[in-house]
Amino acid sequence: MGRAIRTEADAAANEAEHAERTCASCGRTMPSSAAPEARYCSAACRKHGVDATDRALEQRIDELLAARARTSSICPSEVARSLDPDDWRPLMEPARRAARRMVARGEVEITQGGSVVDPSTAKGPIRIRRPR
Repeated sequence: MGRAIRTEADAAANEAEHAERTCASCGRTMPSSAAPEARYCSAACRKHGVDATDRALEQRIDELLAARARTSSICPSEVARSLDPDDWRPLMEPARRAARRMVARGEVEITQGGSVVDPSTAKGPIRIRRPR
């Protein structure tokens, strides 16, 4: 008698509350303990945000993938080298972050050994490709 009947709206609100969210800066999955309105996973990501270099890396990923066959992939080092051929190494992690943000938006996939992997937990060499 005292049981509340869950409506579809309640179910949708609960699902949205527990939906997987990604950090606006690094693109990693946010911890479930994070406040629902939180945009960043850490103070470091909040401080860094998304700058012009990050946007340039995302644009370069798009350009490099557009210049290749639909089934091809690229390496984050290609993206970094295309922006700064002489000092590309510091751009490696920003290139990976850019790819993770693009994964969160559904624009690309990250693979290892030809299989799609979770970008939040991928360690080692990765490839970036268009979704198939």
